[in-house]
Amino acid sequence: MRAGSVSHSLLMLIAGGTASLVLAAGSARAAPRAQADLVEFEKMTWVEVKSALAAGKTTALIYTGGVEERGPQDANGGHNLMAHATVEAIARELGNAIFLPVLPYTPNDAESIPGTIGITNELLAAMLERITEQAILNGFRNVILMGDHAGGQPQVYEEVAKKLDARDGARVFYCDQVYRPANDAFDQYLAQHGYPLSLHGGIPDTSEMMYLDKDNTWVRRDLVSSALGDPVVDGKAQFGPHSPQNGILGDARRSTAELGKRAFDMKVDFAVRQIRSLLPTS
Repeated sequence: MRAGSVSHSLLMLIAGGTASLVLAAGSARAAPRAQADLVEFEKMTWVEVKSALAAGKTTALIYTGGVEERGPQDANGGHNLMAHATVEAIARELGNAIFLPVLPYTPNDAESIPGTIGITNELLAAMLERITEQAILNGFRNVILMGDHAGGQPQVYEEVAKKLDARDGARVFYCDQVYRPANDAFDQYLAQHGYPLSLHGGIPDTSEMMYLDKDNTWVRRDLVSSALGDPVVDGKAQFGPHSPQNGILGDARRSTAELGKRAFDMKVDFAVRQIRSLLPTS
């Protein structure tokens, strides 16, 4: 009887200890992130947004992506993958910003190759204007407009920024450095190191997507080695009778995650430096 009683007590002690460990682990997992880590508007509660604004995170980042075919190797929503990662990195680097949900559509037109879903410049302008106004009503004092796709840049973004700047005391700016200047700088790096240049679906797009594709769902890596499209010469695609017509303007076969990281870091660095130069210092 005594032995049985001891065994029962021991089992209860072990069970209790195990339960405590499980509860402790669960509590650790459920612990909210520090307020300083919260930069994604759609994953924050209104209380967290209010607290972040009061703590000085008064800059809203509005970033647009896009949906378009980009070769057999890259998923159609690649712009959205890159846009979300880029704007989050920018927000964290700035330290005083929160990014709004990435707008997944930008000016474009569906083509003979399925994969592209575009809107018009007029629709983009209306959406950017409305989202900016809503951001200001939420309490943001600065709004930065940026895009990952050429459609609408720079005209639409510039026009909306100028129209709404200083309205109700808020500042609205268009950050162009994250797109064309950063891309040009990366193209120069590729040329200096003997890589072929591309206009669409080539090394820049594919490499950056490979770098960001942590779940291996955005890039068909088994197709990268054969991802050759129409050649690009002096910045223009050369179409001929034997054109592959596969959505690639350039050559993506030498794409790597390492190159993608370089391209990604350039975009973030260019954007952060420009935004800091634009924001009021007071």
